[in-house]
Amino acid sequence: MRPIDIAKKLNISTSALRHYESWGVLPPVERGANGYRNYTELHFAYFECIRTMNEGFGMTTTVEVLKLLLSNHVDEALWIVNLAQASLQSDKLMAEKTIEALDAKELDNLDRWGRRKWMSIGEVSKATSVPASAIRHWEKMGLITVARNDENGYRIFSPTQIRQILIIGTLRTAVWSLDTIKQVIHELDHNNIEQARRIAKDSLRFLNKINRNRMKGIRYLYRLIEWEEGSIS
Repeated sequence: MRPIDIAKKLNISTSALRHYESWGVLPPVERGANGYRNYTELHFAYFECIRTMNEGFGMTTTVEVLKLLLSNHVDEALWIVNLAQASLQSDKLMAEKTIEALDAKELDNLDRWGRRKWMSIGEVSKATSVPASAIRHWEKMGLITVARNDENGYRIFSPTQIRQILIIGTLRTAVWSLDTIKQVIHELDHNNIEQARRIAKDSLRFLNKINRNRMKGIRYLYRLIEWEEGSIS
């Protein structure tokens, strides 16, 4: 197959094909007497896999997986894909938890004695599945303002701040800008929940789209594995 033919089928440039080849994610490519590359159907399958996997997993993971496949480390390649999917599942659960928190009628929960319920950073980390180190980092970035216990100086968090932490985690996952996150948190501070709820739902839709793209990439990857292992001729 000529490079120009593959490029047209995949709607990319021939220079992109050369870039992929230079990254070491293709089987060896023979050249004709005229010096031009002679791609095969197997090369085309690799190019298809690269393009589809990149849409869901990004090029870094795609390159890592295909290099392992080329070196006949198929299971290692599949476990990398599995790990990426596990991380995406975690992101989805956080987005759903955020939406649930934003849908609650009351911003601040009071205990039976009528006092505000405060939680430690460890309790918040356990409740939200957000590492304490991330919470401290967001505090340093100015995304949240955390009160301190007058007696011991430890951080204490209100239900409102817990919601802020959930929404920050969701928005960071969906690659929202820092300015957008700050604006959402500002609106939470003023009990303007609707905008925060809308963005959280947009984030979940974004994750759903990523998951669909990944499923497509996995389909092409497994087809390529079968081809390499001789299941497809």
